[in-house]
Amino acid sequence: MIKGKIPIGKKILSAGLLIMIWICSVIPAFGVAEFEIPSSFNPVGSGARAIGMGGAFIAAADDATAASWNPGGLIRLTLPEFSIVTAGFHRGEDIDFRTNPEGAGSHSVSEKNINYLSVTYPFGLFNRNMVVSLSYQHLYDLNRDWEFTFQNSMTGMEDQWDVEQNGSLSALGLSYCIQVIPELSVGFTLNFWDEDLGNNRWEQNFRADSGIAGVPLIRFDRKEKFFFSGINANIGLLWRINYKLSLGAVFKTPFNADVRREIQENQVYISEPENITFSEQDTRNETIEMPMSYGIGLVYRCSDRLFMSADIYRTEWDDFIYREENGNEKSPVSARSLSESDVKPTHQVRAGAEYRFMNPNKGYVIPIRCGIFYDPAPAEGNPDDFYGFSIGSGFTLNDRFSLDIAYQYRFGNDVGDHILEPLGFSQDVSEHTLYFSVIFYP
Repeated sequence: MIKGKIPIGKKILSAGLLIMIWICSVIPAFGVAEFEIPSSFNPVGSGARAIGMGGAFIAAADDATAASWNPGGLIRLTLPEFSIVTAGFHRGEDIDFRTNPEGAGSHSVSEKNINYLSVTYPFGLFNRNMVVSLSYQHLYDLNRDWEFTFQNSMTGMEDQWDVEQNGSLSALGLSYCIQVIPELSVGFTLNFWDEDLGNNRWEQNFRADSGIAGVPLIRFDRKEKFFFSGINANIGLLWRINYKLSLGAVFKTPFNADVRREIQENQVYISEPENITFSEQDTRNETIEMPMSYGIGLVYRCSDRLFMSADIYRTEWDDFIYREENGNEKSPVSARSLSESDVKPTHQVRAGAEYRFMNPNKGYVIPIRCGIFYDPAPAEGNPDDFYGFSIGSGFTLNDRFSLDIAYQYRFGNDVGDHILEPLGFSQDVSEHTLYFSVIFYP
């Protein structure tokens, strides 16, 4: 669509074409960075208690959040539970560009959300202990807000970029767990990722304004909306080897997610007396292949008051594929075609501990928790290294209610160079997250 019939001078048209060529050469970095996830890429679970232990919870899972970590751990629940977990985070990103150092700067984003919500009911049937649970889990945060200013060496112009991404992915879970023998339980959670059941969508806005000496000449504006739906399962087991040692394992199935992608793009050439605008809209039905992941964990109980846990978890990010409507397959990590992409699996390592101050006479427990973790993010070549630690505490009273709080710090230096590779992009990331959970025993 063209608005206006005003002729454009040759100089303005030539400059505009140069700008558009340069912008379009960089746009693919935002294209199927359409699934670029600023938060932890790895599909871990929820809850203040688990996070306070560094997320080392596969074998330690013993509350309603076990549905997300290891459904086999649900068998440890002996009372009906209603739980809610809230979370708030602040993420800072210090960004550098090797080719355009004038674009360097600090950026941040903050967000609050309901991290987990569940109703859990244990019961007995056929001489077996069983548990059912219905849960909501906030899994991926997709929020980001960047602003860059570049001096364009190709055109001699100044370019102002605004990049904004917002949204999230969550799942509604239906869980069942059964005690096969006294020492062994098995469970599963069926996860429904659906726009009608949860806010499974994200939006990307990219705007570039170019001009000379503060006089605007051309504007490029692109908005994309993504709607995500699919089904997968978490399958877990918990084996109490003896009083001191327990082993847990979980497998999260791969699945194909349907993605509806809505695109709106405008190119505006600024001139007198009217601007000339080219607009395009499109809707595409595409697919994301989500990879499988699996992990194993151990708990060692030193005493009734102290236990330690450790997990290792692998995600097959080399099987993470974005399939466009025309059949082209790309890596959602780098936006490269699969034949040119080299994304490897990641391995999380987590360790944590909990010590309980108990007062049997007054019927309360006050735990102290801490943990450390290595939480790499998938990237071209080798994963980006992220590390972190967490601390937490709580208060439980006589099987009436339980309050838990946890703080987590996660950081990575010189990461993300695949995001805007043509510009020599890299960033230092620091993320602060606070979790608060309440469990009621009706």
